[in-house]
Amino acid sequence: MAEVKVPDIGDFDEVPVIEIHVSEGDEVEVEQPLVTLESDKATMDVPSPEAGTVKEVLVSVNDKVSEGTPIVVLEGGEEDSDEGSDAAEEDDEGSDGSGEDEEGSDATEEDEAPRGEDEEPVPSGEDSAEDEEPDSPDTDTESRDRPDTSDNSDARREEEPEGKRVVVLGSGPGGYTAAFRAADLGLEVTLVERHERIGGVCLNVGCIPSKALLHAANVVAEAEDAAEFGLSFPDPEIDLDKLRSWKEDVVSKLTGGLDGLAKKRKVTITRGEAKFTSENELEVDGETIEFDHAIIAAGSRAAMLPDLPEDERIVDSTGALELPDVPDSLLVVGGGIIGLEMASVYEALGSKVTVVEMTDQLIPGCDPDLVKPLAKRVADRYEAIHLDTKVASVEAGDDGIEVSFQGEDAPDPQTFDRILVAVGRRANGDLLEIEAAGVEVNERGEIEVGPDRRTNVSHIYAIGDVTGAPMLAHKATHEGKVAAERIAGHDVVFEPRAIPSVAYTDPEVAWCGLTETEAKEHGTEYETAVFPWQASGRALSLGRPEGMTKLLVDPESRQIIGAGIVGPNAGDLIAEVCLAMEMSADAEDIGLTIHPHPTLSETVAFAAEMAEGTITDLYAPRKG
Repeated sequence: MAEVKVPDIGDFDEVPVIEIHVSEGDEVEVEQPLVTLESDKATMDVPSPEAGTVKEVLVSVNDKVSEGTPIVVLEGGEEDSDEGSDAAEEDDEGSDGSGEDEEGSDATEEDEAPRGEDEEPVPSGEDSAEDEEPDSPDTDTESRDRPDTSDNSDARREEEPEGKRVVVLGSGPGGYTAAFRAADLGLEVTLVERHERIGGVCLNVGCIPSKALLHAANVVAEAEDAAEFGLSFPDPEIDLDKLRSWKEDVVSKLTGGLDGLAKKRKVTITRGEAKFTSENELEVDGETIEFDHAIIAAGSRAAMLPDLPEDERIVDSTGALELPDVPDSLLVVGGGIIGLEMASVYEALGSKVTVVEMTDQLIPGCDPDLVKPLAKRVADRYEAIHLDTKVASVEAGDDGIEVSFQGEDAPDPQTFDRILVAVGRRANGDLLEIEAAGVEVNERGEIEVGPDRRTNVSHIYAIGDVTGAPMLAHKATHEGKVAAERIAGHDVVFEPRAIPSVAYTDPEVAWCGLTETEAKEHGTEYETAVFPWQASGRALSLGRPEGMTKLLVDPESRQIIGAGIVGPNAGDLIAEVCLAMEMSADAEDIGLTIHPHPTLSETVAFAAEMAEGTITDLYAPRKG
């Protein structure tokens, strides 16, 4: 007989049992659920590790259990009870870092680390550098030769991989995705991370904490807007300590979940600063790690302006997310996505925000008509927005930071309590000492790769920010899967037809595929179909009619080649158009798809009907 115990469930303790699926005498199969647990984050089943007969159920509904708590006694099965107990002990060793498997892949403690935006020797993990717009995809869908990846069986394999030892450098979204996928494919994976928690910049000091704070900012703004339809609220009382704690709790739940997933997959996590010593070796704080294949997922770091004084009041996005206080006045240098998102947060919390942008519009690279509703809204809320303007000098003083500006309409010098520098990001390829492995890195710190994500060294791959723009977490995760599957011998490449970009501002701005700006620059023929949200019942009922949904259509094939949306939840709405582009859908396909009413998603269908001349919610000339 053998006791079945609660396996690793991440950072959770004293989790209640909400359902018991078996009784004494029941025959169970391998992986059959025995009990269900429910934490504050998720509901999870505890499966049977082997087939057998239930001799005794050791817990009841509402009992609280933790890792290692016995729940069921099993008798019989394919292996005797002693072997089952040994296996359980080995699993425990593999989880807590005290054991080492036979192939020499060290099992480790769940020490995982966020990758910061500083310039330490070897960064790890990807982040979403959201002020980068995606490269325009290949819109010649008829000429694209894409591999058939519909069959997930072994038929997708080209050949057995040479060597199973895979090291992944960086635990951001791209890195942990690559590591987990490689482990699922039977490879022996070591994940190298230099910080304390897994998840990289995105989870720890990027995408996730910024979205948590943006949600808080939107709540404040919505409460203010409600006055227009008769609901007035007093000014909010802001508890910064509680807000910071809530933000950190969101991050901890996600990183803790990844910790558990790594342990279940027996992914070895090695902490420390890493450098390549040869094309098959890494050194991590003096420890040598040999590998057959490597995936570099080392991310990017915040770019800074030259000649800035060293002063704690001058921060990048990581420093701004720490939310040390709410300054009376804040200068945001850079009107891209990251700068505007943080400006939204601080403005909602009470700062007087000034934005300076060196180009002639906010969110450079995005179509001006999409930016216009956002620019109008923030112009009413911010202290000032200066376009076509550069920072000429910065001097730190006791009473603040004095900044002078350069440009045709540049303002007079001003003093600010804090400065946020958000002028883009730089790939970390130049921090890896990767020349020892023979991998080529360009002057921007980027590692060039092919469609299979291979570098110039055939067994070393690179994914995410370190490969250059667009620097987006969701791009990195897909690249990570491609790299892992290629190493496992699968015939796959990274050839997306659309990579969405989203500014989580208020209103949100999202786009994918070809932009009108790019189409005009390249001489690409296109038709534009726009549905204004003034005609959307849902947008009007939300009090947010300023938005619009735009589709770019190929005049001959009628396929969708690009899209842009501005308005609440634009980042969610753009996914439908991305799917349409991947499926080579035309405007008619979207228009004929029944969308729920009244929703903002209808605006995508209405834009498609505008393209086809079949719209009835607006008047448009007939096209057939």
